[in-house]
Amino acid sequence: MKINKEKYLLARAKACMGPKELVAAGIPRGTLLGALRPGKEVRPETAGKIARALGVDVTEIIED
Repeated sequence: MKINKEKYLLARAKACMGPKELVAAGIPRGTLLGALRPGKEVRPETAGKIARALGVDVTEIIED
C-alpha cells in the first residue's frame, strides 16, 4: 500500500493534527517520514494505524 501524500495531508488538516500529535498517538516519527516518501510501500497495518490516529478510514489516505 502507498500513502497518498495529498490525501494524508487533507486528513491531517481535518483532524487538526500535526506530526507531534501523531507521534503522541503512537506512530513513530520515522514511520511517518518513510510512509510519505514517493513510491514507498507501507504494510497494511501501518496504513491502518495512521488512519486510525487521524480518525479516518484507511481508504481515505491510500493511493487508488
